Amino acid sequence: MGPLRTGQAEHVVATGPALGLLELQSIARGVTVADALVKRAAVQLHLNRPVSPGKHLVLCSGEVAEVEEAMLAGRAQAGSSLCDELLLTLVHDEVLAVLRRKVKLPLSEELSLGIVETLSAASTLRGADAACKAAEVRLHELRLCDGLGGKGFAILVGEQDMVEAALATVESILLPGLLLSVELIARPHPELLLSL
Repeated sequence: MGPLRTGQAEHVVATGPALGLLELQSIARGVTVADALVKRAAVQLHLNRPVSPGKHLVLCSGEVAEVEEAMLAGRAQAGSSLCDELLLTLVHDEVLAVLRRKVKLPLSEELSLGIVETLSAASTLRGADAACKAAEVRLHELRLCDGLGGKGFAILVGEQDMVEAALATVESILLPGLLLSVELIARPHPELLLSL
């Protein structure tokens, strides 16, 4: 069982500057895709595991050209099993930080929260990266599929105007079929913050 199933941080030590993710409908094909990635290019393999509901995630990082080459091999191996993909050539530092983080940072009731819910791991990462590039926000949490029926979500933290700008960016870049919901909590109650 992946750590995300229990609500724990994933703890992926990806260094970037590029991040590649392939999300597959077949677990067996996912394992062969991971093999194809690392055989083709010098990338670091961070995730190679099944997630609910029976999908498989393969996440790698490295130099831009290497990740691009690895993703070509992965796509070719995936064939019709590929359900979503992501290539971030210059991933935002905040995305790398939340993936590495073992413990969530404390929240302040003076700051606003933005919640992004998507229908795939790739769209969650794409939205989180775009949000952080568009506005001064911090990622409090990032969950990719485990225990979520294949969905993903991100919780953004910042001044209200910054969170609003970040959420607007997410809405503009994610396809309607992949973006399920965005929500803003302008002044979160302290009890809510303790539960996050």
